[in-house]
Amino acid sequence: MADDLLMIVPTRGRPDSVPAILDCWRQTGATADLLFAVDDDDPTLAGYREHMETINDPRIHWVIGRRLRLCGTLNQVALAMAPRYRFLAFMGDDHRPRTVGWDERFRICLSGGPGIVYGNDLLQGETMATAVAMTSDIVTTLGYMAPPTLIHLCLDLVWMDWGRGMGRITYLGDVVLEHMHPAIGKAAMDAGYQECNSSEQATSDATAYYHYRDEGGLEADLEKLRLLVQLEHYKPRYVMGMEEEAA
Repeated sequence: MADDLLMIVPTRGRPDSVPAILDCWRQTGATADLLFAVDDDDPTLAGYREHMETINDPRIHWVIGRRLRLCGTLNQVALAMAPRYRFLAFMGDDHRPRTVGWDERFRICLSGGPGIVYGNDLLQGETMATAVAMTSDIVTTLGYMAPPTLIHLCLDLVWMDWGRGMGRITYLGDVVLEHMHPAIGKAAMDAGYQECNSSEQATSDATAYYHYRDEGGLEADLEKLRLLVQLEHYKPRYVMGMEEEAA
């Protein structure tokens, strides 16, 4: 692998976000790999293909597939990539990393074992993990990066629940991954925002989230994640060529 951290960006209808995000990679000195997941029925697919053909950077990866909406696409890509990367991250195509070395800060926070880390999006701040990174063993343990009953919203609430329930979540308030959202006038309201923020979508995802949280889904996942933390704690450590049991 080129790097141990992969940032997954599901994107639709916003090919201009690609050069904007790549500019953030350059300005912040990021070395993390970056994967854009594009829908094969996207009306702006030609714009994405133009970037694919002209960007020559070994860190940048592409996947084009059937439209599964944000959560479905994220899960499909994360499961496929988990065996190849130690850490998996997600951000929307409207996030912009601003802090130099943000990806190294994520790696350091996750290097101690299973866990979740998120930065400051300048919108929700500590309240929600709208851009997040986690150890890939979380994805392989659960079989998804977010509950597949969700479509677009409430993934950040689940990641907060997981991290708190595991006792392994870190908020880096000085690490900015800015959320360029129309709610605070940082982007225009386009078709993508209209679809995912419609009252129907909000109701659907909220209903799915509360069912997951309150009807046993969350607790079942937390049992697996807590066991994962325990197993990590008791893994043998290797010191100067000698095996030692973890304390």
